[in-house]
Amino acid sequence: MAKGLINWMLFLALSLIWGSSFILMKEGMHVLSPYQVATIRLLSAGIVMLPFSYKAIRAVERKKFKFILAAALTGSFFPAYLFCIAETKIDSSLTAILNSLTPLCTILIGMAFFNMKAGTKKLAGVLTGFVGLVLLPFAADKGINITGMAFSGLVLLATILYAINGNLAAKRLSGINAIHVTSLAFAFLIIPCVVILVATGFFNIGFSNNPTAMRSLLAAILLGVGGSALAYVFFYMLVKRAGVVFTSLVTYGIPFVAILWGLLDGEVTTMAETGCLLVILAGVYITNRK
Repeated sequence: MAKGLINWMLFLALSLIWGSSFILMKEGMHVLSPYQVATIRLLSAGIVMLPFSYKAIRAVERKKFKFILAAALTGSFFPAYLFCIAETKIDSSLTAILNSLTPLCTILIGMAFFNMKAGTKKLAGVLTGFVGLVLLPFAADKGINITGMAFSGLVLLATILYAINGNLAAKRLSGINAIHVTSLAFAFLIIPCVVILVATGFFNIGFSNNPTAMRSLLAAILLGVGGSALAYVFFYMLVKRAGVVFTSLVTYGIPFVAILWGLLDGEVTTMAETGCLLVILAGVYITNRK
């Protein structure tokens, strides 16, 4: 009973943290570029987790480092940039709806590359979710938009990377302490992040006399500390405790939290878009129903 309660507490915490991440990205990009917001997110997470990485280096087998690096790239590095770039053209609430395809991608990637067993229910769920995805462009408030569809494709690519990360964590990293995995993953990204910030002119931005810029910076830092460092500790804990499929169901909660934030920020989410979200989540439910 206690184990199940802890699992659900982790589940709810991840839903709230990741559901709030989309509006924080939007807030960060009021002044900062999408590349800077994503980089500050990753760097903040790396700095927060750095004190734990010394112990992790000694505790984790060297042969596992390549899997942790792969997890860092697929679960954090590339998705961070893809989401921020996508939100320059599409609303944060729509980004969250597209992100709800992660569990279906997790099943497909698992079946294709990680020996996950495929059954009639799983295939029916994947097809149901795919129907929701196909209908989504027609449900948008502004109608079908080629540019919007192209940037939506960046979110879909991020969900595929998340699916790879989830399967990788379950198959290769489940026996490793969650804090060790998270601290090493973000430690690997610190130097590339500093290089990117220098290249994008981040250190030339005047924050001291610009409250808007400071607010954007704080949003990006909060995104890193909460949405990356803390969230990924919870994520790897939940994968280890409850498995990759249950963990991927966090996607049920994320879009509703994100849509609520979007409505508070003045975004428009149509009933048709909400309907598509429900179709996608129905596919997730069918896929994972025992």
